[in-house]
Amino acid sequence: MANYDSRQSLLSSMNDSLNLKETKANPTRIRSHPRSKRPPEKVAEGQEKEHPFINLEPVLVPREFRFEYVLMLLGAYLGIGTLWFFLIEDQISGTKTNGIVDAIYFCVVTMTTVGYGDLVPHSSLAKMLACMYAFIGAALVGLILSNAADYIAEKQGNLLIKALHTNEESNSTEVLMDMETNKVMYKFLTTASLLVVLIIAGIVFLFLVEGMEFVDAIYCVCVTITTLGYGDKSFSTRGGRVFAILWIVSSTVCLAQFFLYLAELYTERRQRALVKWVLTRNLTFQDIEAADMDRDEVVSGSEFILYKLKEMGKISQEDVSMLKERFRALDVDRSGTLTTEDVILS
Repeated sequence: MANYDSRQSLLSSMNDSLNLKETKANPTRIRSHPRSKRPPEKVAEGQEKEHPFINLEPVLVPREFRFEYVLMLLGAYLGIGTLWFFLIEDQISGTKTNGIVDAIYFCVVTMTTVGYGDLVPHSSLAKMLACMYAFIGAALVGLILSNAADYIAEKQGNLLIKALHTNEESNSTEVLMDMETNKVMYKFLTTASLLVVLIIAGIVFLFLVEGMEFVDAIYCVCVTITTLGYGDKSFSTRGGRVFAILWIVSSTVCLAQFFLYLAELYTERRQRALVKWVLTRNLTFQDIEAADMDRDEVVSGSEFILYKLKEMGKISQEDVSMLKERFRALDVDRSGTLTTEDVILS
């Protein structure tokens, strides 16, 4: 039986093709193992082999996300908060318009940490409820609403990819590569576009409905979406607060996602620069020694790939060790390869 630890193939599918040249140069590295193979399908003369259709839907559709749960949780959170602050509205001072509208508005301003100061709790009960509501709201916005926004941005980014390739003669592989390569960029562009629309909508509404000066409208939008909330400018009419209930949540979450994708884009570009450097730099004797995992003084294709992936930061030695253990567990007959018999026996 061949030495398992020194000859196992972690990337057998890639190693088979990369070792074609090694077969002639160094036949001692090639070991034959019985594999279960099906006879190749015969293609009639003059008939082209039919390639399988690659369905992009499972790949292009983002991970499953149930908006029903998000809306139910957000509705329950706002409903409980609205009931609380509506019942103690006499313990909240400030500019008031309508009891229900003001209660929902106060919930949104508290949840998003905007905190204009136009409605302020002045009793001990109201202050304690506001503190508890603020902590829960920060978690809700940070975890659930941000994930919902990421889902929307990813879905819209996929639609953008499909639209860009609609009139191009691109095959499925090219579309998938474009999607994986520029996914963060598309999400960033989608979020940036939505943020611009929300900013313009807020400025126009404050200027036309709330009657603010144009500069004040811009100022109010900026201090709101950045959650500064100085309090000197805010929504003071009933219609304005109805608009603010939806607009504040959307704009603050969108801005947070915008900066998140911007940071991801910067990190991704640095990662690509590292990958380019790793792939183009000259190999040294130390690299050959480090890449030789089985210590036989020869680096195979799979060993080279693993070494470069670790150098790029794509995988770690811990990942390689776990994959080795998994391979060892699946290789029941200890042949150094996986066959259908191993699958049956395992």
